[in-house]
Amino acid sequence: MGAQLRLLRRRIKSVKSTAKITKAQELIASSRIVKAQQRMAAALPYEREITRAVTGVVSNTVSVDHPLTVAKENPSKAGVLIITSDRGFCGGFNANLLREAEALKGHLNERGLETVPFVVGRKGITWHSFRGREMGGQWDGFSDNPSYRNAKEIADTLIESFKDENGIDEIHIVSTEFVSMLTQNVVIKRVLPLEIEETEPSESVAIPPYYEFEPTADEVLNTLLPRYVESRIFSALLQSAASEHAARRRAMKSATDNANELVRVFTQEMNKARQAEITQEISEIVGGANALADAAAGKE
Repeated sequence: MGAQLRLLRRRIKSVKSTAKITKAQELIASSRIVKAQQRMAAALPYEREITRAVTGVVSNTVSVDHPLTVAKENPSKAGVLIITSDRGFCGGFNANLLREAEALKGHLNERGLETVPFVVGRKGITWHSFRGREMGGQWDGFSDNPSYRNAKEIADTLIESFKDENGIDEIHIVSTEFVSMLTQNVVIKRVLPLEIEETEPSESVAIPPYYEFEPTADEVLNTLLPRYVESRIFSALLQSAASEHAARRRAMKSATDNANELVRVFTQEMNKARQAEITQEISEIVGGANALADAAAGKE
C-alpha cells in the first residue's frame, strides 16, 4: 500500500510539472498572437494596392506577353511552397498542412507534372528529409516571426527557378490561413503564372485603375510582378505565423486541462489508497487491543 502511495505522489508531481510547462507555452502563444495579428493587418494595404496595380497594368495592356504571366505550352514541373512551423506543440497544425500538400502533389501528378517542394519550417524540412525527398529550397528559423527579407529570399529563389528553362513551370503555395483564434484553414493558391480573367465591373469587382506607361507595360511588369510575388509569400508567412501561435495556444490549453484532470484523478486514487491504509491500520490496532483484552480476561 505504501509503494502505491509513493507511485501516485511521483505521478502527481510529474504531471504538475508538465502542466506548468504547457501553461507557460499557452501564455506565451497568447501574448504573441496579438502582435502577429497586428502585423497581418499592417501588411494588408500593401498587398491590396500592389495587386490593384498589377491588375491595372494587365487590364490596360492589349496583349500581355510577360514570362511570369504566360503559361508554358507543355509544363512538366510544378513548384510547391509548403509553409510549416519550426517548433512543435501546435496540435495538428503541420500534419493537416502536409496532408493537403500531399493531396496537391497527387493532383499535379495526375496532370503529368513533377512536383518540386520548396519548404519553410524545420518540421516540413524534417518530414521531407526523412522520406528522402529532394527539395528545391528550404528555409527555417523564422516561422513564428517572419520578415519581408525572408519573403524576398524565397520569392527570388522561386522566380529564378520559374524563369529557368529547365526549372519549374508553375508555383503553388500551401499555407495556413488565420480566420480566428479557434479556426485556421489550410489553403492552396497558385501564384505563377498569373491567371488573367476578364470580368465585368460590379459592386464586388471594382474598376481597375487606368495607367499610362513609360516606357512600356513590360518594363512596369518587370518591376511590379516580383514585388507582387513577394507580397503574396509574405502574406502567407504572416498568416501561417498567426495560425501557428493560435494552434499552439489551443493545443497547450488542452494539454494543461488534461494534466489538471489527471492530477485530480490521481489525487482521488491517492486519497482512496490513503483511506484504505488508515482503515487497515485502525483494524490492526483494534485487533491488537481486542487480543490484549482477551489475554487479560484469560489470566483473570
